[in-house]
Amino acid sequence: MASELYNVIDALSREKGINPDIVVSAVEDAIVVATRKYYKTQENLRAELDKETGHIRAYAVRTIVDNSDLVEDPNGQISLEDARRIDPAAEVGGELRTEKPTDVLGRIAAQLAKQVIFQKVREAERDTVYNEYIGRVGEIINATVKRVEGQDVIVDLGKAEARMPRKEQSRLESFSPGERARVVISRVEKAAKGPQVVASRAVPELVTHLFQTEVPEIYDNTVVIRAIAREAGERTKIAVMSKDKDVDPVGACVGMKGMRVQSIIRELRGEKIDIIEYHDDPVTFAEKALQPAKVSRVTVLEGQEKHLEVIVDDSQLSLAIGKKGQNVRLAAKLLGWKIDIKSEEEKRQEVEAQMSQVMTQVSTPLDIVPDLEPGIIEKLVAAGVTTVEQVADMTPEQLEEIPGVGPKTVEKISIAVNNYFSSLDAAAAAAEGEEAVTAEAATEEGAVAPEEAGTAEEATATEEVVLAEEAGEDAAIAEQDARLAADGGGEVPAEEVQSGDLSELPTEPEASSESVEELVEEGQYFEAEVVDGVENAPPADVAEVTTHERPVVEGENLPDEELPGGQR
Repeated sequence: MASELYNVIDALSREKGINPDIVVSAVEDAIVVATRKYYKTQENLRAELDKETGHIRAYAVRTIVDNSDLVEDPNGQISLEDARRIDPAAEVGGELRTEKPTDVLGRIAAQLAKQVIFQKVREAERDTVYNEYIGRVGEIINATVKRVEGQDVIVDLGKAEARMPRKEQSRLESFSPGERARVVISRVEKAAKGPQVVASRAVPELVTHLFQTEVPEIYDNTVVIRAIAREAGERTKIAVMSKDKDVDPVGACVGMKGMRVQSIIRELRGEKIDIIEYHDDPVTFAEKALQPAKVSRVTVLEGQEKHLEVIVDDSQLSLAIGKKGQNVRLAAKLLGWKIDIKSEEEKRQEVEAQMSQVMTQVSTPLDIVPDLEPGIIEKLVAAGVTTVEQVADMTPEQLEEIPGVGPKTVEKISIAVNNYFSSLDAAAAAAEGEEAVTAEAATEEGAVAPEEAGTAEEATATEEVVLAEEAGEDAAIAEQDARLAADGGGEVPAEEVQSGDLSELPTEPEASSESVEELVEEGQYFEAEVVDGVENAPPADVAEVTTHERPVVEGENLPDEELPGGQR
């Protein structure tokens, strides 16, 4: 029958989930420490617990050697002769145990033993937790939120607690104590305070597990998840493939009216999920992975380094890149390829730049350089150097590697090439000087041009005024004719009598300053000046007299009835 002490040890082991032998070993170690402290000895001590009686005995253990000359440590070794005095059955190589009474141990020794037992039990408990969860990394566990410490959430896994840092949480999620959540064991860390189990809800394995739970075709391996890329709280892209040609992998994951995928979205607190059909061809797979953007074409730039170039329409560029580059980043993770996205306009500009660079690339043969000797040119051409640009890009060490070219020849080549480029620079400077002179001449001509432009503008303005006056006269005449037609040929008022009506004209012609002004205003004037009281005017100076000769018009002074028919 087991002793009462051993029964207590067994109950403690079951409570902590550790092996009872570990607790027994802890008790024995505690007795050894307490005994050594009480006896103040450096002997090799060992304790044993009797499960039946519950008594704990302590022993000093020494190794038996052949003779006293071989004893190096009196606390750990004893000669055969001395050992047989204590135990006649002692043999060389065996152990001699000398019992140390433990009933004399006091309160201080007992307190020390208690601390040792607690420490050993805690270490055993930590090792048990570590061994329990180190093999379950990546496993999904139903946990209960125990408390929230700052930004970390502490969850209860059953046998241990796990910590879920902020970076392992989705930004859309918030937890309260007592709430149940499915978490993934991300890693198990050994720390000074014991093993730390880190849980996560931001890893892609959580989405994979949710699809396996909600989609029977994935659970029975008819539909396989080939790749998954996730940014927790934002978006997840998952590539699926069907092993049965009659099963649509995307439709199986979406479910009737989207019920299956909607259940997963609710578990992830509204995180967006893109389900894509997997393709072995990276070009086709890239087009699918960049959805909802429409891809114009995909080009494989480097197969071994897995580098793709994707061209999209200008209107689709922002959609293909996504918010803060999220869409293309997830697509690159899903494919495992590096993706460069360019618009049609960017690609066109790039091609034009490459073509212009090729067209403007100068290739000057070596024969153009006047200072290069024909023998040197032959040696360079034989080594594959055919242009001046190639020679300019080579170092002296590279030139000396050419057969037949030594340090002196390298110096000649360097001088010849430098002289050639110096002559080109001088010619370019002269051309720039001529362009500067031409520009100054053009500037002087441009300074004269504004004056001529001003004169032309004044002439144009004068012509516009004359045309406006003529248009006003035509409008006045048209208005008067309209009024006459409306009156039906009645009498015309005296103020509206035209110059051709003789009935209202005075018999004697009169000339006054007012009449002259009216004629001038109406544009009907003669080349003469009528001034009241001209006879009283002072005599004019001969130098101021201007004679106007008016051309004579045939029949000017004849009445209308005497004029020829064509001139009436």
